[in-house]
Amino acid sequence: MVQVAYAEPQLRQLCPWAGMWELHFSRCTGFRPTWDIPYIGTLTDGRYYVEGPHRNSPRIAETDSAQAAVAMVIERLPPGCGPAFAGTAEELAAYERKADPSRSKSR
Repeated sequence: MVQVAYAEPQLRQLCPWAGMWELHFSRCTGFRPTWDIPYIGTLTDGRYYVEGPHRNSPRIAETDSAQAAVAMVIERLPPGCGPAFAGTAEELAAYERKADPSRSKSR
């Protein structure tokens, strides 16, 4: 799954991070990551699921292939996503508000 995700230029420009059974992508490089991109997890039977972007979001789908899971994430990337911002999610939000004052909060 990681190799398939890395092969995609749109995901390669983001900051990946992993949970126990999940692969996440952040629009920033620092801790705390952004939570505005769906993530991929592995099921015990070797299949994959896509959820998110938030922990309380419903499961988007389950699939047999890493390619299909990665495609689902790419389809749901926020507009103008990437490259990853050097800093934290809070710093990214402040940068975006300064660049576009009409933004009321981070994505």
